[in-house]
Amino acid sequence: MIIQIAAAAENNALGKDNKLVWHLPNDFKRFKEITSGHYIILGRKTFESFPKPLPNRTHVIITRNKNYKAEGCIIVNSLEEALNKVPKNQDTYIIGGAEIYKQSINITDKIELTRVHTTCEADAFFPEINLLEWKLIFEEHHSKDEKHNFNYTFQTFVKK
Repeated sequence: MIIQIAAAAENNALGKDNKLVWHLPNDFKRFKEITSGHYIILGRKTFESFPKPLPNRTHVIITRNKNYKAEGCIIVNSLEEALNKVPKNQDTYIIGGAEIYKQSINITDKIELTRVHTTCEADAFFPEINLLEWKLIFEEHHSKDEKHNFNYTFQTFVKK
């Protein structure tokens, strides 16, 4: 199964200047729980936004740079090549960035989305979820608190 996982504002904003525009500890916790032990596919810029590789995950990094190296990671030059690196019986998580989400939306089976209830200026956006193609099967609302500056909702969509 190919699964996209993201946090996006109501205007589908993902981030600006290769950084998230919010800090939601519960979203990070959910992301870790869902993706731990799995292959994650991500773009080079998304990978470089992390302080170090994420523990307990196999990173498959897509880059146009033929000489790119990242210790302990699988480096590929296309989404197709990335998918071929994942064993066939494994769930695969697409974790960004915007271009990788866009390239993979038509082959994605499931979307794990944290909808952040704000709109913000951004330079990276999540693809629009067409509700004619996707069915919302799970929704859990959370109110802002001392650790979360925004209301947010965990959502799971599956392809119809």
